[in-house]
Amino acid sequence: MRQNVEVLFAKLEPDAAAPTQGSKSAAGWDLRALEDTVVMKGASTKIRTGLAVAIPEGWEGQIRSRSSLGAKGMIMPNGVGTIDSDYRGELMVLATWIGEGDSINLSKGERIAQMLIAPVPNTTYREVGIADLSKTERGKGGFGSSGKF
Repeated sequence: MRQNVEVLFAKLEPDAAAPTQGSKSAAGWDLRALEDTVVMKGASTKIRTGLAVAIPEGWEGQIRSRSSLGAKGMIMPNGVGTIDSDYRGELMVLATWIGEGDSINLSKGERIAQMLIAPVPNTTYREVGIADLSKTERGKGGFGSSGKF
């Protein structure tokens, strides 16, 4: 069963666009560029959205790449950006360009990323000896040790 979560947002700039859902079943809400932005090859660029959010306690925002831009060569160098529930600053999308050419030009209002809201469990860590960790088929093997690569 799906839970209802209300995320409050504020426009920090008059031209900021509210998050939009591409379809009723879309997991992510589209974020748009506040201004024309050039993302250069090999450099990290913060793309402004002009939005701030109040994510409820016990939840997080996950900023993810849009597959349409990823297919062209725009990626997020940190993979997924995490927005903590106590963050109230402007949402920024960290991006870099690895596609053809030296850069990609993003237009004001262009969909640049999507934000998902996910639960965050209460987590504790407890130190134990290595023998107390549960055994798995893979064990201590590193990348490729599962035999699937």
